[in-house]
Amino acid sequence: MYKKVSTALNFVDREKEVLEFWDKNSIFQKSMDLREGSPVFSFYDGPPTANGMPHIGHVLTRAVKDIIPRYKTMKGYQVPRKAGWDTHGLPVELEVEKQLGINGKPEIEKYGIEPFIKKCKESVWKYENEWKNMSKRVGYWADMENPYVTYHNPYIESVWWAIKSIFDKGLIYKGHKVVPYCPRCGTALSTHEVAQGYKDVKEKSIFVRFKVVGTENDYFMAWTTTPWTLPSNVGLTVNAHEDYAKVEYKGDYYYVAKALAESVFKSGYTILETRKGAELEGMSYEPLFDYVKTDKKGFYILCDDYVTLTDGSGIVHTAPAFGEDDARVGRKYDLPFVQLVDEQGLFVDAVTDFAGMFVKDADAHIIKKLKENGKLFSTLDYEHSYPFCWRCDTPLLYYARSTWFIKMTEIKDRLLANNDTVNWIPENVKHGRFGKWLENVLDWGLSRERFWGTPLPIWECECGHLHAIGSIEELRALGRDGVSKDIELHKPYIDKITIDCPQCGGKMTRVAEVIDCWFDSGAMPFAQWHYPFERKDIFEQNFPANFISEAVDQTRGWFYTLHAISCLLFDKAAFENVIVLGHVQDKDGQKMSKHKGNVVDPNEFLDKQGGRRKMVFLFKRRPMASKQIFGGRG
Repeated sequence: MYKKVSTALNFVDREKEVLEFWDKNSIFQKSMDLREGSPVFSFYDGPPTANGMPHIGHVLTRAVKDIIPRYKTMKGYQVPRKAGWDTHGLPVELEVEKQLGINGKPEIEKYGIEPFIKKCKESVWKYENEWKNMSKRVGYWADMENPYVTYHNPYIESVWWAIKSIFDKGLIYKGHKVVPYCPRCGTALSTHEVAQGYKDVKEKSIFVRFKVVGTENDYFMAWTTTPWTLPSNVGLTVNAHEDYAKVEYKGDYYYVAKALAESVFKSGYTILETRKGAELEGMSYEPLFDYVKTDKKGFYILCDDYVTLTDGSGIVHTAPAFGEDDARVGRKYDLPFVQLVDEQGLFVDAVTDFAGMFVKDADAHIIKKLKENGKLFSTLDYEHSYPFCWRCDTPLLYYARSTWFIKMTEIKDRLLANNDTVNWIPENVKHGRFGKWLENVLDWGLSRERFWGTPLPIWECECGHLHAIGSIEELRALGRDGVSKDIELHKPYIDKITIDCPQCGGKMTRVAEVIDCWFDSGAMPFAQWHYPFERKDIFEQNFPANFISEAVDQTRGWFYTLHAISCLLFDKAAFENVIVLGHVQDKDGQKMSKHKGNVVDPNEFLDKQGGRRKMVFLFKRRPMASKQIFGGRG
């Protein structure tokens, strides 16, 4: 035992000596100076957030990110390594909410947006020293004294330039769409954020009896996994081309997809007649609840091809406020738009039985009420993958909101073609996890209804005219109220600035939203240099990156946003070579995450293993990987 402890201490002592030597003699800077004027090998550092502690997973990424630039430097290349900090978004806001003892948007607004923004700016740097110390101990060489910071005005100005460029191409629009929405955070999420928060959950799904109007005991049998959406039901959808049977069961009559009758009723049923779904279209049924008051026609059978016969009953309950397909079918049939849930995910007062209750908590109560009223046919335990907020762990709701989008679907072909130019390690990620994601790309939900973030630089007028601002100079030239000598590009300061509408002469105000913080990090190839306002030559020397590396979750995070923004602006991939790492997991096999609280202090690991000793061992064990990395393109 004594010998093992002594060895560990020796590693720490040796590490300390080396690090002190490097610092005292400015070895990193000298290695850069020696390569001044040499061919450039470019590397991008994906920005972490400094308001959360690093964990041992970051030891792996830091070590791998250092190996290639260090090797290329020894081969005679100049390898700029500018560190960066991702400083906007929900992670920072949630940390500040905890510090202040408040919860959610209404309490933030009561506290005051301006003091809240100031607290966010302070919180960003809470664990900066811990990150620097960990990076130093693993021998990670990067310029951490002159980092890019996503909340700094020059960085934001570059992001504004990018958004204006995309806007002027006609690729940004505002749509009232059903989007993944976090009721606790009070904002929509993008598809790449949603992809990071899925969990396998067991819930109650239910078969519900909708009584056919004008009959004594005829029913449409519908199945749903979201009982909380039933109070907002306004239609039932079938597939026009499939066979539907009228079934007698225990004295009642049910319409159900013929192919699913056995799975619904098991036994003791008789099929009386069969007809196509199209023949059911227009038949009316009685509402389950009496909460909905509307002048528009609703509560009848609709047809659409999205209905499948893989499970359920072949008849889908339709609530246009809470599902993408539901919303599309609702527009097709001009159904009433009923949204009985508020922005906090609580039932509104009109839902008298469940008013003020969080919708997911209300499922059991809704099931009970349906049973009491004779409208519940059966319940079924249902295990499925459900999205949770990637930061606060609240179940997401699919909820109709007005949101700003980027038309990623319009450049899908370019996303795929440019991905073909990238060398992915492991290679299967290229057309697998990443390629499949691109093949199924959706429009990017850009806006966030939050506070601490890059303001969406779009001004709008009551006449409908929109204008995107792309620089501070343009803002000063067009701005009227609220323009100061030192403009801070954050809420609430930026919201005071108005511009004159060129269409009607009215006053244009900035839209209220901030942008997805993943756009910030994906903009780093040019925003770190304040491109195109300065350092244009440095950007062009370093773009695209010869090398990047992060963990596998970034295929739908930073890797995607880098690629998406680069294709939108420059029609090329942002990187040429990428090493995709696995996750260092906790003792239960779960991914380590700051918001889960299951991280391990990296210093404990480093005290036992030493800063770089473990990584050398890993690459010796993987000679083929080493050959592919060091012998690849670039």
